Amino acid sequence: MSTPQPTNPDGATDDWAAALAEQAQTDATAAPAAPVTPPGDDYARAQFQDLQKEPVATAGAEANLDVILDIPVTISMEIGHTKISIRNLLQLNQGSVVELDRLAGEPMDVLVNNCLVAHGEVVVVNEKFGIRLTDIVSAAERVKKLK
Repeated sequence: MSTPQPTNPDGATDDWAAALAEQAQTDATAAPAAPVTPPGDDYARAQFQDLQKEPVATAGAEANLDVILDIPVTISMEIGHTKISIRNLLQLNQGSVVELDRLAGEPMDVLVNNCLVAHGEVVVVNEKFGIRLTDIVSAAERVKKLK
């Protein structure tokens, strides 16, 4: 049994309408599908496992820390800084004094990879300079300075 194919107003065959008509004929000759019922009290519920918190610190966390312990970092101490023109820089010679933005006795900055991590004071140990850390910068302050 063939059905006439609908046409568009301009006379071309409407493929979409023809495909729908063919699908309707196939559905009419096929076995009836099971009725679709809206979900009610008799539908199956999905089963999920309870989520559990992972342990915060374990012995494995210490082992993972070993991976980064050998990474080299650059640590430097900053006494102070200043801005100077190239003209004045070229005029510097032995014995010249460059004024810094810090006061005498003010703590030095301790930088790790150019990131401020602590403040400290200069000490001399066995005729070598060192620094005694007096204040550690909190992680929140370090993040704030990154922005």
